[in-house]
Amino acid sequence: MARTLDTSTSTPEVPSTPAPTAGSAGPPGGRAAAPGPRRSLFRQSAGRQHHAGPLTYVLLGFAALVSLFPLYWNLVAASHTGERVVEAPAPLLPGPRLFDNLAFAWNQVDMGEALVNTTVVAGLVALSTVLFSTLAGFAFAKLPFKGRGALLALVVATMTIPPQLSVIPLYQIITDLGWVDQLQSVVLPSLVAAFGVFFMRQYLIEALPVELVEAARMDGAHSLRIIWHVVFPVARPAMAVLGMLVFVQAWNDFFWPFIALTPDGNPTLQVALAGLGAGDHTVDQAVVLTGALISTLPLLLVFAVLGKHIVGGITAGAVKN
Repeated sequence: MARTLDTSTSTPEVPSTPAPTAGSAGPPGGRAAAPGPRRSLFRQSAGRQHHAGPLTYVLLGFAALVSLFPLYWNLVAASHTGERVVEAPAPLLPGPRLFDNLAFAWNQVDMGEALVNTTVVAGLVALSTVLFSTLAGFAFAKLPFKGRGALLALVVATMTIPPQLSVIPLYQIITDLGWVDQLQSVVLPSLVAAFGVFFMRQYLIEALPVELVEAARMDGAHSLRIIWHVVFPVARPAMAVLGMLVFVQAWNDFFWPFIALTPDGNPTLQVALAGLGAGDHTVDQAVVLTGALISTLPLLLVFAVLGKHIVGGITAGAVKN
């Protein structure tokens, strides 16, 4: 009798593997995938565009109002009389005497000459500081020489010396040279600053690859050509920021110009403001604030014209590729 196959015999069951879900597909063969490194929250949000909420705009608007209020009140005080400015409560709306106070302040201490002198001093100090700081910063950053670290530490250490300690010997020097009440007595002591050297050195360490300098030398470029065609283009954003900072500092400098210059001779704006509004027994605060308004307007104009370049220079090295 022929045997018949029993089709009802059960076959061994193969263990089923759970179907992989979307985004968690593992390797073939049913093996569980090894857990990979967790992605950082910063990497996950790197390509996303963040939008500010209403609270952000409220806080920014409040910060802008707080920052602009002193300038606004300076304008308000310059448009009133001196008696009204010192009264309580202080005025909060502009008055009718703005142009009268502007004319009086302009003519009392020759504000035009002071404005020209301040522009010359601040411009020369800013240009010289940016030039010499860039050269020194490049040397400290990319040129190996003996004693580089010790010399840099010495330069940085000079920032801890109070400027008041150098007043007497510096005044003696300009007296011997016959530079009292001359603009060069204010410009020459500020031709370079330790902060500028350190600032440019820190920027060029990251922004200027040493391979770029070596490639220029292999092409036969001398040092001056490397500085002009390689260092300056790379350092341009930092030079713009440093120039802006030094220009504002030189524009507002009062301590040393007040010693080296006189209000009646060859003053800068800050020295001229010291003799503004003086009367028989009191000082007209409205006239003083009018002079302060005149000295502030050129800085606002510079920032309005060069604001995009300044902000672009500040943020140029903020993102590392």
